[in-house]
Amino acid sequence: MSQINQDKINYIEFPAVDLEATKQFFHQAFGWEFTDYGEDYTAFSDQGVDGGFFRADLKSSTQNGAALIVLYSAELEATQAKVEAAGGTMVKPIFSFPGGRRFQFLEPSGNELAVWSDQ
Repeated sequence: MSQINQDKINYIEFPAVDLEATKQFFHQAFGWEFTDYGEDYTAFSDQGVDGGFFRADLKSSTQNGAALIVLYSAELEATQAKVEAAGGTMVKPIFSFPGGRRFQFLEPSGNELAVWSDQ
């Protein structure tokens, strides 16, 4: 049995209007694998933190005050191209900030995420 880090972020859940489209997007863009738990929930693991998507008519967006989940990439332009090829929509194209660069995107269910790089 693996030890769980006490008082650390352990799991993240997102709403998803279209679970299949969301699963396909994250698999194509980032190589994520999923485990389904019924028709209304799917989980991912080994992505920095484990998490899942639950069927809902909601979305996680900075416009409505949601936390922004940020992924890391050593090759930002290549990752942006994969996100766009998988059907992601750019919210903010690549921009610089102190310490690196990043872009923000929407996945097919409308959840907003970002990818950053120190390169």
